Amino acid sequence: MYKLSPEEAEARKKSVFDAMGPRRQKFIINKVGYDKWDPFQEPKDPIDIRKDKSNRTTQMLVRDFLHSKDIKDYSNAYGSGVLEICLGLINNEDRYLAMYEFSCWYQELLKRENIEK
Repeated sequence: MYKLSPEEAEARKKSVFDAMGPRRQKFIINKVGYDKWDPFQEPKDPIDIRKDKSNRTTQMLVRDFLHSKDIKDYSNAYGSGVLEICLGLINNEDRYLAMYEFSCWYQELLKRENIEK
């Protein structure tokens, strides 16, 4: 996209603002501030195209994991849990990081004590 001159950008901003309803204008003035408001900012990445450290999307990770399992070994609740922890890990949420770290620690504990799952 090409760059606008400051005058053109301000004119477009004003026209977008003027086309809004009164409630939305009031919200922008009172909560955001007209000077800080940027109607042309880039949108954030949708959750489906966020990628993890291996450059895979959530959908790719869940699909690959579930394909590695026998379909008889999991239910809808199992698949839902896989999706939930996958999203949590990709979003770097503490709750899911803790569950992952505990699971790894617990697996090592079982190995050290020669206990099968």
